[in-house]
Amino acid sequence: MQPSPIYVNIAAYKFITFDDTVEKRPQFLARCEELGLKGTILLSPEGINLFLAGLRESIDAFLAWLRADSRFADLEVKESHSDRQPFTKMLVKLKREIITMKNPLIKPEEGRAPAVDAQTLKRWLDRGHDDAGKPVVMLDTRNAFEVDVGTFDNTVDYRIEKFSEFPEVVARHKDDFNGKTVVTFCTGGIRCEKAAIHIQNVGFDSVYQLEGGILKYFEEVGGAHYTGDCFVFDYRTALNPKLEATDTKQCFACRAVVTPHEQLSPYYIPGKSCPHCRKEAAPQPATT
Repeated sequence: MQPSPIYVNIAAYKFITFDDTVEKRPQFLARCEELGLKGTILLSPEGINLFLAGLRESIDAFLAWLRADSRFADLEVKESHSDRQPFTKMLVKLKREIITMKNPLIKPEEGRAPAVDAQTLKRWLDRGHDDAGKPVVMLDTRNAFEVDVGTFDNTVDYRIEKFSEFPEVVARHKDDFNGKTVVTFCTGGIRCEKAAIHIQNVGFDSVYQLEGGILKYFEEVGGAHYTGDCFVFDYRTALNPKLEATDTKQCFACRAVVTPHEQLSPYYIPGKSCPHCRKEAAPQPATT
């Protein structure tokens, strides 16, 4: 029996002026389909964001094709592996933003906030302070349901439901971070690119973004100072610090994250319902 093929899963983004997205969309789609790739690519005037999976040679061929465009020659990619294709189709979409913040003044292409790499961040968290002696505060920029799957220990989580809520909520809490170093983070780095710039703009005096996000941190230092897994937007649902798929699932009906324990519920029917659906459908008590 031949071994199952190993699929390479890549995530990448770049903020760069990209004013020919309409013309490029069919080229991207045709190249991906030719190589047998599946996933999602977002094309926007502010750049590109992609999640793709395929066999090694196909992924390498796509990246060589993409990097032949000088705008993407230095595109950095995060990789993980799976024994099955994590996506069901190939989509290339045109968007206003590659990550929606609804703040047109935030332009990472014109200058990003300082970044901290995984090894340095681990050293800071080991010590409890940065190299200047300031306490380090981890600020999660992801949506609440993603945070619930796993996050850094003692992180600040504002329970946002969509990223466009982040600017307003963090501005209200500016004084909470006086005298501290703030490290913003997200799954792969794209959200904290914008988040770190915003909190610099509203007056935070010591701000960093985690280079490459949680996935790069896992790749380089594992799960130190992190509890749980990392939510990802494909069939795997979550990856552990070894970048392996876990038993956590996502309900296709209500989109809630379903833990292994919750999957034991009679209300969990894969592809149809889960205990969270049951809670949402339950009648609410009358108020007087």
